[in-house]
Amino acid sequence: MQRSDVVIVGGGAIGASVAYFLRSRPNPPSVAVVEPDPTYAKASTPRASGGVRRLFSMPENIALSNFSIPFFERFADDMAVDGERAEIGYHRGGYLFIVGESGANVLESNAKVQGQLGVRLDVLTPAEIKGRFPSMRVDDLALAAHSVEDGWLDPNSVLQGFRRKARQLGASFLTDRVVGLHGDGRIRSVELASGTRIAAGWVVNAAGAWAGEVCRMIGMMAPIAPMRRFEHYFESEYSFEPLPYVKDMNRLAFRPEGKGFTGGVPDGDEPRGFNFEVDHGYFERVVWPALAHRFPGFERTREKNVMPGLYDQNELDGNGIVGPWAGGCDNFILAAGFSGHGLMHAPGVGRAVCELIMDGAYQTIDLSRLGWARVANNEPYRERGIL
Repeated sequence: MQRSDVVIVGGGAIGASVAYFLRSRPNPPSVAVVEPDPTYAKASTPRASGGVRRLFSMPENIALSNFSIPFFERFADDMAVDGERAEIGYHRGGYLFIVGESGANVLESNAKVQGQLGVRLDVLTPAEIKGRFPSMRVDDLALAAHSVEDGWLDPNSVLQGFRRKARQLGASFLTDRVVGLHGDGRIRSVELASGTRIAAGWVVNAAGAWAGEVCRMIGMMAPIAPMRRFEHYFESEYSFEPLPYVKDMNRLAFRPEGKGFTGGVPDGDEPRGFNFEVDHGYFERVVWPALAHRFPGFERTREKNVMPGLYDQNELDGNGIVGPWAGGCDNFILAAGFSGHGLMHAPGVGRAVCELIMDGAYQTIDLSRLGWARVANNEPYRERGIL
């Protein structure tokens, strides 16, 4: 039997971030990351939109962004390996949340909390929105929140940067699949599909959309399910002014990308499951009308590419579950269920999990309210406003 102080299930952005922070500590623990597909062909991270923002209502999510976004701004240098910078294409293009009358009070309330926590943003009237973004239709809008220091990046480059740096620091990445977790109140060993067993001091479940399946191996019924969504790349004949990352109450979300744009409209009613089939009519039925309604310049646009991907949807409240299985296996830490926010918070979550393991408690951002207790007590802790 092999041994590792920490076994991380899942080598996406969250798992690789946890490995990086653990191995960055003085006297670091041994770390093994188990990832069944090193090509990440169906992994969620490379199929993410890449947006990073501070526009949340929950103090924990804002704090995670306040740490993670500056971390991404330094990423190329801090994650350099053998002198090669880890470029991630970070672009500070801003975020714009737009709402009608029904969402105005919530947006203003959230903006106050965000401002108190150091977020630089402007609350705009329709006339002010039009002044900044003249191509936008604003007659049915009430307010917008424009966070000028947020932006976007290349998701796969973030994943590979974390992975390379963690490996340089001594983390091992195993191409294998976890098929069993064994113990007696604490997890003692991790069984892999290859037949290998790893004796483990800690197990971190960072398996994303597959995290619920891993939890069930030890009888932990986590409310995490895979939810298909599409990331569309599209181009328009219209020449727009520089646009930020735009999101509205109906879940339209898109940003500039190269000569065109990337984004979509996730469907919360999408049947749950590991479905990677492409609905080639979805853009024309759902996304294009939403784009053309908000920006008339998109009336003449064309989808060039589409990628299906999976959210690790937390059916309880849409927020990540971070922390040990209290009342179950205390050395089993869940870091999943981010419902589309995992990539942007990967640095903050990685540091937080590292603190739980190395220090016994959170040292920087207290994520206790994102822990397992709210699941056990059926007490949702939801974001208010746009997700």
